[in-house]
Amino acid sequence: MKASFLTLIPLICAAFVAARSVDLSVTPRQLLLPRQSTDNLQTNVTWDQYSFFINGKRIMLWGGEVHPYRMPVQSLHLDIFQKVKAMGFNTVSFYVFWGIHEPKRGTISFEGFRDLQPFFDAAKQAGIYLMARPGPYINAETTGGGFPGWGTNVAGLWRTSDTNYLSAYAAYIQAVGSQLAANQITKGGPVILVQSENEYAKADTVYESSLIQSLRNAGITVPLTTNDPSPAGHYTSVDVWGYDGYPVGFDCSHPTSWGSGSVPEGYWAAHLKFTPNNLNAIYEFQGGAFDGWGGSGYDTCGVLTGTNFERVFYKNNLAMSTTYMNLYMIFGGTNWGGIAHPGVYTSYDYGSAISEDRTLREKFYELKLQANFIQVSPAFLTTRPMNVGSSQGMFTGNSALKTTQTLDAVGKKTGFYTVRQTDASITTVQTYTLNLPTSFGTLQIPNIGGSLTLTGKDSKIHVVDYTAGTTTLIYSTGEIMTWATINGRDVIILYGNAGELHETAIKFTGTTTPTVKVVSGSGTLKQKVLTSSGNSALALQYTTAPGQTVVQVGSTVMLYIVDRATAYQFWVLHPPTSGALAQYSTANPIIVKGGYLMRTVNINGGTLALTGDLNSTASFEVIAPAAQTAVTFNGAALTVSKTSYGTLTAQKTISLPAVTLPNLSSLTWKTANSLPEIGSGYSDNAWTVANHATTNNPTAIKTPTVLYAGDYGYHTGNILWRAHFTASGTETAFQAQLQGGFAFAFSVWLDSTFIGSWEGDARHSNFQGTFTLPKLTKGAAHTITILQDHMGYEEDFTAGSDSFKAPRGILSYSFVGSTTTTVSTWKVAGNLGGESAADQTRGPLNEGGLFAERQGWHLPGFNDASWSTGSPTSGISTAGVSMYRTTFNLNVPQGVDYPIAIVTTNSTTNPHFRAQFYVNGYQFGRYINHIGPQKSFPVPQGILNYQGTNTLAVSLWAAGAAGAKLNSLALQFTAQIQSSMASIVNQPMPAWTARPGAF
Repeated sequence: MKASFLTLIPLICAAFVAARSVDLSVTPRQLLLPRQSTDNLQTNVTWDQYSFFINGKRIMLWGGEVHPYRMPVQSLHLDIFQKVKAMGFNTVSFYVFWGIHEPKRGTISFEGFRDLQPFFDAAKQAGIYLMARPGPYINAETTGGGFPGWGTNVAGLWRTSDTNYLSAYAAYIQAVGSQLAANQITKGGPVILVQSENEYAKADTVYESSLIQSLRNAGITVPLTTNDPSPAGHYTSVDVWGYDGYPVGFDCSHPTSWGSGSVPEGYWAAHLKFTPNNLNAIYEFQGGAFDGWGGSGYDTCGVLTGTNFERVFYKNNLAMSTTYMNLYMIFGGTNWGGIAHPGVYTSYDYGSAISEDRTLREKFYELKLQANFIQVSPAFLTTRPMNVGSSQGMFTGNSALKTTQTLDAVGKKTGFYTVRQTDASITTVQTYTLNLPTSFGTLQIPNIGGSLTLTGKDSKIHVVDYTAGTTTLIYSTGEIMTWATINGRDVIILYGNAGELHETAIKFTGTTTPTVKVVSGSGTLKQKVLTSSGNSALALQYTTAPGQTVVQVGSTVMLYIVDRATAYQFWVLHPPTSGALAQYSTANPIIVKGGYLMRTVNINGGTLALTGDLNSTASFEVIAPAAQTAVTFNGAALTVSKTSYGTLTAQKTISLPAVTLPNLSSLTWKTANSLPEIGSGYSDNAWTVANHATTNNPTAIKTPTVLYAGDYGYHTGNILWRAHFTASGTETAFQAQLQGGFAFAFSVWLDSTFIGSWEGDARHSNFQGTFTLPKLTKGAAHTITILQDHMGYEEDFTAGSDSFKAPRGILSYSFVGSTTTTVSTWKVAGNLGGESAADQTRGPLNEGGLFAERQGWHLPGFNDASWSTGSPTSGISTAGVSMYRTTFNLNVPQGVDYPIAIVTTNSTTNPHFRAQFYVNGYQFGRYINHIGPQKSFPVPQGILNYQGTNTLAVSLWAAGAAGAKLNSLALQFTAQIQSSMASIVNQPMPAWTARPGAF
């Protein structure tokens, strides 16, 4: 995704003009045979100008973005995939982060949390297809945009055909490509597409073709794709080109503000311009928004891209016949350790449908309505929008509304009419009637009388000549959530906002009008028979009152008429079949109403075995074949009743065992100084000498030697510098310009004396500070120590800009008052081992260069018995760094999902401080008190040991002379859910051992 663009630049729209009445016999564009990849390497994944095919079956791929590296607990991938599947999605797109896998050039690892195989296996188990995006560049708000830190010191312009760059990524692409190749659908795996590069807006065909060939050489045979950062026609040499869209940008502080013309109308024209013979694919569309340091927090991002956004913008994309749509993000996860680039903080919640702690936002349920509708609407997969650019006032006569007509160009029967407000920014309610061409001629709808309504920031898809099993809906203004043919009846779920008037017309044969009977609920209906050329239809008018009304129409149709809140309660499950892709079956649907989350269904003889999650006592209604008369939920038999109309009902009482979390303030905490570097007599003999005279970094040096941390192999966390000099006696101040990325800070000491800090803010990525020196004696030896933050490397969104190489370190320095004072030796320290990180289990970005980190004090099992007693809420009274440790036990039983967060509160006393939270050695929180906004830091089960002992370590860096302390620190549950999720296996938590070379 693109952190550099706040809004999508509008495109000039080429119009498709349509008359008020459009002939449904319109001649479709010439059909092309399904195509394979350019080299015809496989037949499992093919495509034509309308959609992809999987094993010969036309399919809508509706997916969401999930990053395996932002969820290091491998056994939690299945939980996330099952939630994605329950939404009606069938695909997940994922990035692979080169810098995590090759932290040192030539040393490539797919071990531990870096192992991709558990991710692949979980996707297959859940029945989710995968679109792999290995880069080499990914952007993604990751440090360096996914490039490894060592790349900052490699000559040549990256993301171009420069031979140094091509050589740099060659080993990685071969390694990751072989991993992906082994898991392609051609070999029974879930990978169906592989993306080449990411948001590449540059014309370098040599690079493009070289990368494509590298992927093919690694064994990739499925189609290759790319995502243009806007639909501008870059990199169309891949098999199936597509593009990105973020129409409301990333200003989460104004979550209800949309531009009046923010709904994109140029996508279809761009698609026809650049790849008219391929399907219309949006490989990234806004599913949330990132939030930066000092931002408003992710809850507001969830509002910005909430249910209203989903109804307007996603339906508009569907109106453009988009048959691959991927939402970025669907689950954001966590920027644990040093994963993030400087523009975002620890949380990467993104305001997604699935939040950082894996709970479900209302957005999740709205998406479920839309995705399930499309999955049962095969006619949509061969549609074409007919009136793009001339939709205002069309079919309604109301210029305040736009209606896009999207027609099935192959079946030449079904029409989809997407109605939205012309001005996307307003909340005015509009009334309208529709004049739609149907197989019964042009009809005014509602035909029985009255008007339809559309609130501001809403959109609806009305259908014409829509097939649901053996039933034809001549039209329906009530939106379709799903339908299924069960027990010889076509069960159709229709929904609208509570209180809205709607009308649905059902075609029937013969001269006898079907009997209409309300079999459940209190809704009332009006009826009218429509006739045309010997055909008849029964129009039913109804109001979507709160709750549900079940209507039997004849003997073969069952309508569920529900309001939106009730529609959210329905789930469509599919029992697995057999074979390598058993979990991908969409046959034999079972519809279940009720529950916070329904995960799976299996049929065991006459029993339906359901699994799911509850956040309250649930009343279930199950629409299933008559042969299934018993129901179990998470293995327990339910007491089942049968309704008068043949469905099964049952109730499940929730069971949430009481669990008490430890009170962190009452625990015994131990503390030790983590900045001995400013102590008298400290020796930095083991430090790296910063003596490089030249650099491959494109930023020219302004210092006698290179003072870029990356040149010495330090790419994450805190960096320390020490300058040894002999005083001239005239120095009055030390001036230094440092660069660390947005929200970075640095503190400076002369010997053991604190002389000042740049405390940092959300806007500055570098800063020049002047720090007053005491009177120095001529000829006396002194040391300046600088502690700085490394907030991650910049992204390189503009291809070929090399912005990711912007160095972290000292750009310039001088001694005010003296032109003769020189530094005899500069020393630098970062994470222990640098690119060969000491802790290979937790990975190269987990720890920085603080003394405590280099010594491993954050790890479980370290013996802190000799330390003083002291807690982070007591803090320190001077500028400096202290480390705090405690242990606590958890006893959270199986069968529940109780996500936990570390929570602090803002301190206004001595506010300039920074803290890092380490849980069992994993850094899962980076808190900057005076910048924020994050105060709650979710830590997943598997990093937290839910049935045993946990170690919590906190580093506290006080940037002010008066010191600092945390205002509070607590563990809190963020939700309590009875769950059927698979058992969680703790990630490896190696205990402390003496670290060779620690200094």
